[in-house]
Amino acid sequence: MILALDQGTTSSRAILFDRNGTIKSVAQKEFPQIFPRPGWVEHNPHDIWSSQAGVAAEAITNAGVSARDVAAIGITNQRETTIVWDRRTGAPICNAIVWQDRRTSKICDALKKKRLDRLIAKKTGLVIDSYFSAPKLQWILENVPGARAKARRGELAFGTVDTWLIWNLTGGAKHVTDASNASRTMLMNIHTGDWDEELLTIFGAPRNMLPEICSSSEVYGQSQLFSDKIPISGIAGDQQAALFGQACATPGMAKNTYGTGCFMLMHTGTKAVPSKNKLLTTVAWKLGYKIEYALEGSIFIAGAVVQWLRDGLGIIKTSAEIEALASQAQDSGGVYLVPAFAGLGAPHWNQDARGLICGLSRGTTSAHLARAALEGIALQVVDVLGAMEADTGIRLKELRVDGGASMNNLLLQIQANLLNRPVVRPKISETTALGAAYLAGLGVGFWKDKAELSKHWQRDRVFKPEINTPARRALLEGWTAALNRTIQ
Repeated sequence: MILALDQGTTSSRAILFDRNGTIKSVAQKEFPQIFPRPGWVEHNPHDIWSSQAGVAAEAITNAGVSARDVAAIGITNQRETTIVWDRRTGAPICNAIVWQDRRTSKICDALKKKRLDRLIAKKTGLVIDSYFSAPKLQWILENVPGARAKARRGELAFGTVDTWLIWNLTGGAKHVTDASNASRTMLMNIHTGDWDEELLTIFGAPRNMLPEICSSSEVYGQSQLFSDKIPISGIAGDQQAALFGQACATPGMAKNTYGTGCFMLMHTGTKAVPSKNKLLTTVAWKLGYKIEYALEGSIFIAGAVVQWLRDGLGIIKTSAEIEALASQAQDSGGVYLVPAFAGLGAPHWNQDARGLICGLSRGTTSAHLARAALEGIALQVVDVLGAMEADTGIRLKELRVDGGASMNNLLLQIQANLLNRPVVRPKISETTALGAAYLAGLGVGFWKDKAELSKHWQRDRVFKPEINTPARRALLEGWTAALNRTIQ
């Protein structure tokens, strides 16, 4: 079997897959979210590692097998989250700065004032935003006492979560990342596939801190976690892993993942398509020496708005309850919820925007608010797809979906209604972990090639549009008005 480690923003999971891509065992553990100040989001790197190591062992035990039955380990992870640790002791010098964190807004504003937008976009495919790793690394070096001096002496290591996990899995023997994760740091030139000296200078990042960039499917090292060593042979950032797990290996195919955030990727082949509509050009994966690319629309808040309704407002007790509550209302009653709790991502990229609820009346109920939250998620996806089709000139035939919220049938029906396109959910919704497993399996010859993997993909349910054009247009116009209020 193949063991996939899926290290997410709010929990760590481990899933065992067999040769048919069928799930044999799952283990999951949430870990604490740390909010030291408004706009700051942190994780304790020890929590990330201990929770991931714990569920890895649990998944193997639950399946009634041993480590010797595991052919390889694949890793997929929350991207952009930044960790710096001491090379000698392996101890982090501060908490991980999470991708949602906005503390580096001033650093980003200064870069924009220097008119570095075009240069950075050309080299990285990214827009200047707090979302990415480079400004987070710069903040750590400037604000953690002694960090800059230690970095210059070569005493510190930097990595995204994949790098941190492999460092610990191999007992500090391997300091590596893959091209998909490296492409999200704002330090890698996506055309050369290597760290870029000009970018390193801009962000003050010593090259000796950075991991080696590898392909997304090869043997990086041996895990020391179990009594039997297991090769680690697959890495991809969570959204790229989901694209691979959805068998979107042909240019023009796209998937959307509904997680804490919401992420749509369209495969563009071996060509990096520059975006004119504020999308990101990113590495999809690197197999052998060949880099394949994707266009990405990143939405910061998706499932997190449901968590807010649960934890912040208390109108639901569990996230799963939102579908039943929202179903009590035939529509949102004119209510719009723009979940810009951490600014707006693609295609708006406004880091100063904040959340908004508008259209309230005395007749507004918690059901209307719940439905408006689901519509807010789906409407953001509509904006991204519009930008994606404008950039590529491709009209999407169907949208493949995955992630925790993809099990919400009402959300997917709303999505199909607003997109006016079929929305397709696969039988195996754990496509992020599946993509990591596929990459790991290819790396050790467990599976032959991508063609073999594509045969495993199967549809579970197709959601087709059920509303007319005037109703759709009215919803989209109301959303645009609500967005404009958010941004002002």
